[in-house]
Amino acid sequence: SSETFWTTTGMFPQEFMIGFPKCVKISKVAIQCYLVRTLRIERSVSKDPVGFEQCIEKDLQHTEGQLQMEEFPLPDFQATYLRFIIKSAFDHFVSVHRVMAEGT
Repeated sequence: SSETFWTTTGMFPQEFMIGFPKCVKISKVAIQCYLVRTLRIERSVSKDPVGFEQCIEKDLQHTEGQLQMEEFPLPDFQATYLRFIIKSAFDHFVSVHRVMAEGT
């Protein structure tokens, strides 16, 4: 829902995790967020959310008054869990409005 979002509690790093019912192939991940400075995405292919490995770490552009929209192409990528770690921000609080994963 575009009316809802996840917000941090004011200290960094902050993280959230997305789990899939089974290991899936992902070709692209996109995120819409606000005031995120540094974002890391990790994956796990385990049945349980353990054994994460770093896939992407990126410094995002500051977009005053607008959502940041970032896409990350992930060729030949599989995951059961994705962990998003917000390492730093442009303010004390940030928000995540949408996360999309494309694949099969």
